[in-house]
Amino acid sequence: MFSGKASAQKLNFLVPDNAIVQFAGSIGYFSVGAGYDLFKNKKGILDFNYGYVPASKGGELHIVTAKFAYKFYEIKLKDWGKFYPFNPGFFATYTFHPELSFAFDKELYPDKYYYWSEALRPHLSIGNELEFDMKKIWKDSGVKAISIYSEINTNDFYLINYFQNTSALTLADIFQLGIGLRVKF
Repeated sequence: MFSGKASAQKLNFLVPDNAIVQFAGSIGYFSVGAGYDLFKNKKGILDFNYGYVPASKGGELHIVTAKFAYKFYEIKLKDWGKFYPFNPGFFATYTFHPELSFAFDKELYPDKYYYWSEALRPHLSIGNELEFDMKKIWKDSGVKAISIYSEINTNDFYLINYFQNTSALTLADIFQLGIGLRVKF
């Protein structure tokens, strides 16, 4: 009995610290996920999301994402909240679709003709977050905090195309915006 309890405590780190829903932002038209607070100061965030794009919004896609961000600066808002104005991060997405693959078909294209993956994209992001302390606002909710956040991002493919085509593309063409809600338990 005691060894079973000890084993369960060892796996406690697998339980997420928060749940996430996000609209847009390169990880799906709509996405859901789980997040983990990192480091002793809890300023690091590691999220895992599943995103979906319906056929009516550009073709049916299923996207999985691993995201990391760091909250560099915190502004206290009285005793009810915090604002994090600058959260740089990076993330990787993998898109599942029959016409997208990890690598280009070597029978169709010479080796290293295309240097990127069709399905795997690395991204750079900058976000901000407004966190409400639910223990101060609604004590009996069972929720520690609720946050709303926004995040702009771009990926390797967009950046390379921008620098190769600065006369045709603007910065607005290569950045995507996501808006989300985070619930901390």
